[in-house]
Amino acid sequence: MMRVNDLALLPPAPLDVAGPDCGMEAGDLVAEDSLRTAVILSLFLDRRANDDDILPNDSDDRRGWWADTVAPMTDYGIGGGSASGDHIGSRLWLLSREKQLAGVLERARHYAEEALTWLVEDGVATAVQVTATNPRQGWLVLEVTVTLSDTSEYRETFPLSL
Repeated sequence: MMRVNDLALLPPAPLDVAGPDCGMEAGDLVAEDSLRTAVILSLFLDRRANDDDILPNDSDDRRGWWADTVAPMTDYGIGGGSASGDHIGSRLWLLSREKQLAGVLERARHYAEEALTWLVEDGVATAVQVTATNPRQGWLVLEVTVTLSDTSEYRETFPLSL
């Protein structure tokens, strides 16, 4: 697999509500050639909620990227939508008002794996595995393992405040 440089994103700090940020070094943006940026975007952009999802705070905002609902995938990788089946981001945002229960951990794991499935579908990886835990009150930790075609693994742990 050919790797290309991408803008390096730093995962959000556990109590940071602003989300991921660009890496800076010596006054310049940092680039990287791992899967880190792709994984961060996949997990922390808000995917559009499914029609049967229960929305937090009795909201009617299903969030998501507008092009997931209207634009087919093109040769340039723009779009998503029903024509390609691609969706940008994850539904982890739906857990923002949930209690710490085993079922919520299972949903977190499912939402994270769902968001990263494209890595396998597009041939970037051969497998994706996510473990979700609550190490203490108010915290969700996602441990992500992506197995690449050369059998090497990309691993990252993301601690999140709920």
